[in-house]
Amino acid sequence: MPLFWKPYVSEMTALIEDLRKQKPSLEEEQRRGRGLLWDKRQDRDLTEDFQTGRVRQQPYVYQTSTGEP
Repeated sequence: MPLFWKPYVSEMTALIEDLRKQKPSLEEEQRRGRGLLWDKRQDRDLTEDFQTGRVRQQPYVYQTSTGEP
């Protein structure tokens, strides 16, 4: 091992580290953005209603119906 050995850092890792140095609030902004769209409470009754109201899909979607359920 050379005397001045540096561990390998990929370009993507270096890019992310540079972004974090330039904008320290980046991670908090990402968490807030995720909270707007993804981190929502689920209404279990409503989800159950959606599941019971689903119509079963045919095995081959483009085939015309034969009249059988």
